Amino acid sequence: MTHTILIVDDDPTQRRLMQAVIERNGYQTLQAASADEMFRVLEGAHGPDIGLLMLDLVMPGEDGITALKRMRPGRPDLPVIVLTAQGGIETVVSAMRAGADDFLVKPASPERILVSIRNALKVKALTGEVQRLKKRTGGALGFSDMIAKSAAMRMVVRLGERGAQSNIPILIEGESGVGKEVLARAIQQASERSNKPFVAVNCGAIPENLIESILFGHEKGAFTGASEKHIGKFQEADGGTLFLDEIGELRLDMQVKLLRAIQEGEVDPVGAKRPVKINIRLISATNRNLTQLAQEGRFREDLYYRLNVFPVQVPPLRDRMDDLPDLVQFFIERFAAEENKRVIGIEPAALNMLGAYAWPGNIRQLENTVFRGVVLSDAAHLTMADFPQVAAQLGIELKVEARVAERAVVSEAVAEAQPMALAVGHDVAYSGQTARPPSAPVASNGTVRLANGVEIKAMDEAGHLRRLEEIENDLIRFAIELYDGHMTEVARRLGIGRSTLYRKLREMGMAGAEAE
Repeated sequence: MTHTILIVDDDPTQRRLMQAVIERNGYQTLQAASADEMFRVLEGAHGPDIGLLMLDLVMPGEDGITALKRMRPGRPDLPVIVLTAQGGIETVVSAMRAGADDFLVKPASPERILVSIRNALKVKALTGEVQRLKKRTGGALGFSDMIAKSAAMRMVVRLGERGAQSNIPILIEGESGVGKEVLARAIQQASERSNKPFVAVNCGAIPENLIESILFGHEKGAFTGASEKHIGKFQEADGGTLFLDEIGELRLDMQVKLLRAIQEGEVDPVGAKRPVKINIRLISATNRNLTQLAQEGRFREDLYYRLNVFPVQVPPLRDRMDDLPDLVQFFIERFAAEENKRVIGIEPAALNMLGAYAWPGNIRQLENTVFRGVVLSDAAHLTMADFPQVAAQLGIELKVEARVAERAVVSEAVAEAQPMALAVGHDVAYSGQTARPPSAPVASNGTVRLANGVEIKAMDEAGHLRRLEEIENDLIRFAIELYDGHMTEVARRLGIGRSTLYRKLREMGMAGAEAE
């Protein structure tokens, strides 16, 4: 799972250069040569997967600014980086007014391109998180905010949408951490009470001596310490929805009073002289088997039948694994933005490992696991090494040394290969902190295989890191082979002077390469 970036430019060379920069840093790309082709891609099968648009302003036919204005109403949240060879103030102002998020003057350096992309995606993620928090605070989280592509969750959504159309009592059943409250909030948002209060109560977390007061309220002086009047949760939810979570934990005497409140539509605050009328929509939830509790006499049957009018069973995460990739990506984007990390996705092997795990804590456990991985990672993609606890549970042995060696290679040697590859069109560079192209696989011993069969080994036969000088020598040999012995070009691409290059060659025992 990673971001897909759509590159729109009529110049095929510019598209290929941009593609090379972007894909070498772990993103996926799609291309379009005109505005019309751009709209076909956005409206096609891959349209929903596009997370960012890189748009050339000067193209035959419809120009970039016109296309941007036409695109904005349908995709208002899609980040757009505009590209042009003309960097005048008027052009920049026109692009920003049309809805661009950033502006690049061609030819832009790879570093500038990547900074712009990361900033735009970070702003998008933060904006989405702010909107989600606003919705949650305002009780506006709906079914459209739920990740529910799997067949099991689509059935849950259909039942929830039907139940929302009436005031029928709903009982949500499911294991701890599956998202029962999220579903309850979505039902509230889809109902006629969407603009009314949503009051959530965890029945298992209320002290026994305060249950009655918290649920039904009390009058001033009703008991020792009751210094003022307090309205209960039922009255707080009047006109809206009351969500009673972990209803199976409610003690029997409170179950009697809860049953009366539901049947009569009124509550008796502690110390009150008369009952108080209420008008609520009741949604309850449990992670326990209420049928079995009722048979054992630990839950009143009459209350069970009153609550279990419209049951909805939320499946555990292990039964909806089709949603796992989207859930993981959602949490990655959220936590990467919050923690200011450059993580953009997860490697396929790591995702497959997460898919093989049973997740007894369900989505709550997955959320915390991804959070830990994002915080500890310093790469662009989460790997299996970022989930040691999951790997341990599955009996997978992680080779951390190879990963450390892989990063060591990147830090000095391969950093210079990226601009070189862009210039000559060879697929020789990769970043150990991003997804690796197939042409540069990393072996278990930290060996990087480059073009033409050349290898750069990160570790020696004893399993220790090789000296940086030795790795540098390997890269110099590779550059000489790649550029057919043209030392001026080799030195320029490596970012060193020719005299420095010849000195290093003599130290390597390759003197005699002076002549070109």
